[in-house]
Amino acid sequence: MSPENPTPSPLPEYPDLEEILVTGEQIAKRIREIGTEIADAYEDEEITVISIINGALLFTADLIRQIDNPVRVDCIRVSSYRNSTKSEKEPEILYNINLDLENRHVLLIDDILDTGKTLFMLTEAIQRMGPKSLRTCVLLNKIGRREISIDADFVGFDIPDRFVVGYGLDFAERYRNLPCIGVLHPSRQNPMEWA
Repeated sequence: MSPENPTPSPLPEYPDLEEILVTGEQIAKRIREIGTEIADAYEDEEITVISIINGALLFTADLIRQIDNPVRVDCIRVSSYRNSTKSEKEPEILYNINLDLENRHVLLIDDILDTGKTLFMLTEAIQRMGPKSLRTCVLLNKIGRREISIDADFVGFDIPDRFVVGYGLDFAERYRNLPCIGVLHPSRQNPMEWA
């Protein structure tokens, strides 16, 4: 099933957001659909889920509860944004995988596919660990930002090239707890009190 294209809608109770791109209801519905897609792809096989934290933490937690397959979970932590709205440097692994991935079906989950640098680096690293298969899943696919040619196997939503926060996505470690995904107002990007 192809991902939905969300319709922007303003929501005044979030004053730091310029607009809402994806509501909490849309997220929940699409996650149920992706869970079905993943279950169909893997049939009854066990899946080793690798979540790229902190951004994919909420997405991963909600998604694995929609999958009936046996699931092992591990996390990897990568930094590329820091306190900026742009990926200014090459991705750096801060915390690596502990599980043995050899001869396992691996599903790598991220919050957003942007330039492609992080997903490409991690798929290359995981392939060197000898998995039986490797698929990727992203909540958001940012159109027009790709610097490396890579696509995800499972996609939640295609979004425009705007800086988004909420539902796990952050700016300077803030806004992850918002139940929706919205465009951060330009006045809240790099505010002086956060410097």
